[in-house]
Amino acid sequence: MRHIISILLQNEAGALARVAGMFSSRGYNIDSLSVAPTHDPSVSRLTLVTSGSDAVIEQIIKQTRKLIDVVEIMDLSSADHLECELLMLKVEVDAASARNVIEFVRQNRASILDESENTRMIQLAGTGREIDTFVAEIGRIAKVLELVRSGVAAMERGHSVIEVPA
Repeated sequence: MRHIISILLQNEAGALARVAGMFSSRGYNIDSLSVAPTHDPSVSRLTLVTSGSDAVIEQIIKQTRKLIDVVEIMDLSSADHLECELLMLKVEVDAASARNVIEFVRQNRASILDESENTRMIQLAGTGREIDTFVAEIGRIAKVLELVRSGVAAMERGHSVIEVPA
């Protein structure tokens, strides 16, 4: 089962490496990883996606919580949450497909970042499923030359926050 784990960790050199190393040394795969400072510059928020049973995820959380740089950790999959991912995609277009690409981009609330004579660079923010669908469908209209995805960013809905314990 897919799980989104949110980790607050000290914004220090090596903190991300220690978390990634813990996953690697125990044979856990990271499907997606996103990390950046929070509103508190001394704390970063790491959001990762991994797969496993509830028991495996519980073990991952317990082991990760023991790392010195980890301030707090939460499995967002068990909470009401929103998630988003960024896609940048470059497609090849010709005279026949250019208009179809533009219409498809508009219909899917995406945007064109760059245009050349025979390429378009497109940006879309959405859930992983929305991005997968977009990539598959645009591939029927134009040749996909290159793509990059940001990794998942996720937060629990409502007033509840994951924060540094007092």
